[in-house]
Amino acid sequence: MLVRFVIYGLFGWCVEIVWTALRSTLDGSQRGWRLAGTTYLWMFPIYGLLAPLFEPLHDAIRGWVWPARALCYGVGFLAVEYASGWLLRRLTGACPWDYGERTRWQLHGLIRFDYAPLWALLGLAIEPLHDLLVELTPTIAQAISSS
Repeated sequence: MLVRFVIYGLFGWCVEIVWTALRSTLDGSQRGWRLAGTTYLWMFPIYGLLAPLFEPLHDAIRGWVWPARALCYGVGFLAVEYASGWLLRRLTGACPWDYGERTRWQLHGLIRFDYAPLWALLGLAIEPLHDLLVELTPTIAQAISSS
C-alpha cells in the first residue's frame, strides 16, 4: 500500500502541474506557451490517499455500470477535496486552493461543483492505473528491497 501511496502522490502532482499549466495558458492568465504549472507540497499526501480510499471503493463497485461508478468517484473526490481543504485551512490558516472568488459554483471556497464531471472522469481514468499498480506492486516492492 505504501508503494502505491507514493506512486499516486507523484501521479497527482504530475497531473496537477499539467492541468494548471494548460488552464493558465488557455484562460490567458499566462502569456505565451511557457506552460508553467504549479502544485503544493501538501498535495502529495492528499493524492496519495487514492491508495487507501479509491482502491477499496473501486474494488467494491467494479461491477457497476460506468455512469454509477463515475458518480461515486465525482462525489468521493469532492468530499476528499472539501475535507482536506478544510483541514489545511484549520492547521495552516489557508487552503492552497481557494475557489471563493473564481466561481459561484463553489462551497466555502474548498470545492467547485463544476469540477465534478472532471473528477468523475478522472476516477474512471484511474481505474486501469489501479489495476496495473496492484499487478506491479510485488515487483516494485521486491526491486526496492533488493536495492
